[in-house]
Amino acid sequence: MTTTSNKSQLAIIFFTVFLYLVGFGVVIPIIPLLSKNFGATALQTGLLLSVYSLMQFLFSPFWGRLSDRMGRRPILLFCLLGEGLSYILFAWARSLEWLFVARLLAGFFGASLSTASAYISDITPKHERSKGMALIGAAFGLGFVVGPALGGLLAVWGHHINEAPHFDTSFSFCWVAALCFANFLFGIKFLKESLSEKSESAAKKKRFSVMWQYLNTKTVGALMSVFLLSSLAMSGMEATLILFMGDKFQWTIKQVSFGFAYIGLIIIFTQGFLVRRMLPKFGERQVLRVGLVCFAVGLTTIAISDTLFGMAIAMTLLSLGNGLSNPSVLGSISLLTDPKEQGAAMGVTQSMASLGRILGPAIGGALYGSVAMTAPFWVSGTLAFAALAIVIINFKLIPDHARVG
Repeated sequence: MTTTSNKSQLAIIFFTVFLYLVGFGVVIPIIPLLSKNFGATALQTGLLLSVYSLMQFLFSPFWGRLSDRMGRRPILLFCLLGEGLSYILFAWARSLEWLFVARLLAGFFGASLSTASAYISDITPKHERSKGMALIGAAFGLGFVVGPALGGLLAVWGHHINEAPHFDTSFSFCWVAALCFANFLFGIKFLKESLSEKSESAAKKKRFSVMWQYLNTKTVGALMSVFLLSSLAMSGMEATLILFMGDKFQWTIKQVSFGFAYIGLIIIFTQGFLVRRMLPKFGERQVLRVGLVCFAVGLTTIAISDTLFGMAIAMTLLSLGNGLSNPSVLGSISLLTDPKEQGAAMGVTQSMASLGRILGPAIGGALYGSVAMTAPFWVSGTLAFAALAIVIINFKLIPDHARVG
């Protein structure tokens, strides 16, 4: 592919990942409405969020390996179509059971995020690999900001149009489905296949044997462990920050939402601009190390902050750290993996992140309720420092291809 063609393909992938995250985030402000409309308990509404990540954990390696065998384009397009249909089902669900079916399907098709990462691996040269992966993170951050806001606005708009039961939530999910279908049609016309050589054996290994294989691969396994620890730390923080800010600073959900939007904007700036300037100057190793230091310090600063100014410093540090470290980890794993196995490697890596999003909120919530309100942030900071220790131990084995000169 030419440079111009690569840029257009990257734009399509960016929008695809953005839509996945919008779909994940749009349900967050709608959860109270769903609870009211369907009589769901707090546990059931929490599970409605968790099952999405559970499906991503189970099926990210599946889609990644299948894309190594069949190509990236058909998998991405099929999953975009399936994602849109899952939101149509969500819109017309009239029982809690059908809501779970719709959410499970959304997670199943959304697990193809690993294929999007593999696509970037295919079309970016080694010295641009981590910068390309930063686009995934920027799309994550943007979706993290836009998703909840869009969900709330669409629900309000829908209620204004028609006050009938369920119309507001159905209206919201129909719009998300329309975005998925629009991107599907756009992809049919403009998305080109990125995989030059398909692997016939890629889809023959069992899911957990593939995970075990990569986790036991020198350096790659260590970096996947770093990605898991970072995801655990981040999701544990996210799950308890609302409670912490309410109990300590008497913040409302609205104020905390602005706080999360700030985190998202910093991540967008870091991965969309800053990391792309730092990688050519310092390389993956240094950027990853600096990112994890900022991330760990930011998380532990939450636990010791007694003022909103201290919290602002903590949020800035952890956002910068997350934005710097994630693309460096993804890019390094890609560089250390055989070109024929990019889908499988990215699938296992995203699966580790999903496992963190499943376990993190449960661990954080348990610590907050049973130990102390600061406990989740001490533990998250410790997990981040553990990830940093792994990087320091393997420092000389981590690629440095992005560095120029």
